[in-house]
Amino acid sequence: MLGSKRSRRRVTTALAGLGLLLTGAAVQVGASAPAQAATTHRVLFDNAHAETAGNADWVISTSQPDPLGQNANPQSETDWTGALSSWGVALQKTGDYSLKTLPSGQSLTYGGSSAQDLSNFDTLVLPEPNTLFTSAEKTAIMNFVKNGGGLFMISDHTGADRNNDGSDAVKILNDLMTNNGVDNTDPFGFSIDSLDISSGYPAAISDSSDPVLNGSFGKVTKSLFADGTTATLKPADNSAVKGLVYRSGYSGNTGAFFLTSTFGSGRVAFWGDSSPIDDGTGSSGNTLYDGWNDTGATNAALALNATAWLAGDGGTSGGGGGTGGGTGTCTAGQLLGNNGFESGNTTWSASGKVITNAAGESAHSGSYYAWLDGYGTATTDTLSQSVAVPAGCTSAKLSFYLHVDTAETSTTSAYDTLKVQVLNGSGTVLGTLATYSNLNAGSGYTQRSFDLSSYAGQNITLQFTGTEGSKYQTSFVVDDTALNVS
Repeated sequence: MLGSKRSRRRVTTALAGLGLLLTGAAVQVGASAPAQAATTHRVLFDNAHAETAGNADWVISTSQPDPLGQNANPQSETDWTGALSSWGVALQKTGDYSLKTLPSGQSLTYGGSSAQDLSNFDTLVLPEPNTLFTSAEKTAIMNFVKNGGGLFMISDHTGADRNNDGSDAVKILNDLMTNNGVDNTDPFGFSIDSLDISSGYPAAISDSSDPVLNGSFGKVTKSLFADGTTATLKPADNSAVKGLVYRSGYSGNTGAFFLTSTFGSGRVAFWGDSSPIDDGTGSSGNTLYDGWNDTGATNAALALNATAWLAGDGGTSGGGGGTGGGTGTCTAGQLLGNNGFESGNTTWSASGKVITNAAGESAHSGSYYAWLDGYGTATTDTLSQSVAVPAGCTSAKLSFYLHVDTAETSTTSAYDTLKVQVLNGSGTVLGTLATYSNLNAGSGYTQRSFDLSSYAGQNITLQFTGTEGSKYQTSFVVDDTALNVS
């Protein structure tokens, strides 16, 4: 499109699937969390998806978002009201955890300004959700895990549709893993089975080195079926997936009742029944079952050890992976989501119709690419994505392919520019990696690369900002981005 103006109509919107807040010219995703003591693990329990529908009472306290509002120094499960109060009180009593609840009526976000935004937490607990997550919520959850968060998914048996909306936890959690806009190719390496297993005491595998089975809260030997389900492991999709507790007569890739996995820099745990986390106490009118204290199982140790592991304690389970930008571990890999833009308007945040497959320019590979400016009018386009660079990574290399074409004729004046910058969670520019202009115009793409190892241990936002003057067009075309760490 050399020498011609961009023809498609320019609009400025936030990407519909992200549920992110627009701040000025840039969207800050995965903002840095408030300072916390080094030993404090921040856990968010979800109650925004009908976790108390029907007879369920999957909350740590009726005081939400802060359970300390009910009792600031709980010593027993009845000091907080909820079927998960034993879980919450046990964590609170250690002094190492900060616990909050996402109340009913709110939405899960990642990179927003809410105090319950996922960027402010290390672990998200989904205790048998009974309404589907929105597209924006699924994107938020997946990016949270990918960038180092811990995700605890707790299902129930198929048909446990407590609010009669047509969706049970099996359907809802499978939908999260297969229709999330970040990675729909079995990212965690398992699927949840459509089963209703009425009873049983599934046994833990023998692995003395596993931190979930042998954590600081005790040794795990058995769990509990009281109408639950299992999962099928798919290690070919994710070699990190690992079954820890199995239905009697099952092993390997079938019948896993409790499992762990990793995704990006984050950790994942799955439990096939909500009865083991039920402590038998809660709000009046609910029919509850005391699985937490069942003497035939070690459910409390399993729940608490898994929470600690997800939040960053202990070694690795099923392949490892650190949590957040602040851990000392590093799993080699590529951290950017939708890095070639082939999923369209997902994961990235952009102005206008920057992510496109329009015929006016061409992709470096595939069909989609990011096209900033090119209008021949005063224009500012932005493209950004947040990412947590694990502290244990000694190498972090950002790369992308850039093509510039222009109608400008000057060989000395930079009238139109593209800045590539690193920002923190407050929108402050930490560094400008490069500035390109109409003077960099040429045929084809050129790969650019930068060392980001100095940002290890930080949540950062990578931002491209194209600024065009009012007379002649300059198009900045970006494709095949990557942030490879090791």
